[in-house]
Amino acid sequence: MRKLAIFFILSGIIAIVGWYNGLDLPTLSWFFESSEKFGYICGALAITLGISMLFSGKKSFDFKPITVRRWRRFKSIRRGYWSFLILIGLVVFASLDQLVVGKRALIVKHDGELHFPAFMQKSYKNSEFGIGGDVADSNVNYRDLKKRFSKEGSDWVLMPPIPYDPTYDTISAISKDVKIENNVVYSSLSGKKYNGLAAKLYFEDDPKSIHIRYKYRNGIRTGEAIGKNKKRQTVYIATYKEGELVKDSYTGDGSKEEFLSLASSPLRRIFYNPSPSSWKDRHLLGTDSSGNDIFAYLYGGLQVNFKAAILYIPCVYLIGITIGLLMGYYGGTFDIIVQRLIEILSNIPFLFVILILSGLVPEQYRGLGMILIILSVFGWMGMTYLMRTAALKEKARDYVAAARVMGASTPRILFKHILPNSVAIIVTLVPFSISSVVLALTSLDYLGFGLPPEYAAWGKLLQNGLANLSAPWIVSSAFFMLVLVLVLVTFIGEAVREAFDPKKFTTYR
Repeated sequence: MRKLAIFFILSGIIAIVGWYNGLDLPTLSWFFESSEKFGYICGALAITLGISMLFSGKKSFDFKPITVRRWRRFKSIRRGYWSFLILIGLVVFASLDQLVVGKRALIVKHDGELHFPAFMQKSYKNSEFGIGGDVADSNVNYRDLKKRFSKEGSDWVLMPPIPYDPTYDTISAISKDVKIENNVVYSSLSGKKYNGLAAKLYFEDDPKSIHIRYKYRNGIRTGEAIGKNKKRQTVYIATYKEGELVKDSYTGDGSKEEFLSLASSPLRRIFYNPSPSSWKDRHLLGTDSSGNDIFAYLYGGLQVNFKAAILYIPCVYLIGITIGLLMGYYGGTFDIIVQRLIEILSNIPFLFVILILSGLVPEQYRGLGMILIILSVFGWMGMTYLMRTAALKEKARDYVAAARVMGASTPRILFKHILPNSVAIIVTLVPFSISSVVLALTSLDYLGFGLPPEYAAWGKLLQNGLANLSAPWIVSSAFFMLVLVLVLVTFIGEAVREAFDPKKFTTYR
């Protein structure tokens, strides 16, 4: 317990001090990005929680024998236990944040000095890395800076493994090699004779730097070919028929022969968005129709779902558990009034509320917080009846009567006596609540009433994939991640429910 308390204290202090001093630390800056006040509040809560645990007098967690037996039972259910470990691994992976995915460089060495753009809140300008001209005051494109430094050979840039942001970091196209056999061009993807456009590029890693672009039909050069100079102006036009040059014209500087002999890449096929995977360009799963890297987008969506679960579960359970315990403990008029209120809220069309608020709430207030508030308003009612039933059963026990006689207050009876004896209900509900919030966010985003564009959302990616079935890597990637998370959570929920089953540890007569 002491180690966990120190972890909370250090996390809160590092988060607050780091953000105040202009640092952007992985995971610890999540809550500051939405609102600085909210970030400082969360940091203070972490410190307070750690201090309270540190001075509670307990050096370690004192697990009761029944808890130990439940944990052993959970571990014995291999499917649920391994799902739990995989989910923890995904949480750790998502918490690495810009160390794994991001367009900002981890380290930049320039003029003997080291810079850490990915861990700073400020945006570096091109002029700070020796780039002048019209773009001197523009923000640095670190992918281009890495190429520039690689050519110069003096300084260097270290990028994350996936050098793209989940959103607002699009590319226009990628290029791939084609196979040429006996002057016939074959697709490197299907192996069949190629139909479409292919080009020679001035710079192999820049699909826009076209030297000459040709049309191919059944692998043979046919139709119009267009040549451009390095300023990307069209200076050469040619016509081919069955692989033979019919006519051409050149209007650029110098001679036609000099233009045709300019250094350029071998013939490459250019893929405009959505484009397939390209290990060379670090697009491991390709891009969507907007040019977003799918791996980065899935990673951002994973982070959004974990953030939602971290914020949603405590809020919903705090409301649902408190109201449910009060209903069961007091009963009578209070119980009837709250039941009628729940019935009214449960009959309000959830989707209509989202539609109305989407139109009424100003754009600057739309985001994950607003969606979670709406979900919380409707999400606490299900567990309320379960906690009400538990309170009705437990308040008739002798230990509750003894606590009353000894003068224990109502909050103490509810949260120190009844609640711990109802923990099995809470623990078994948590995995399924996580599934519900992930599904709710995905469904709302798929319908277009979810998160703003700056959030990576799996529902939007599913919608994009279904609208572009000719690019199956989009919908398959989104579907796989969604199913993976939901299956893992479901397996964990089943194992927890089995481990906390009272029939495993008691005998009824």
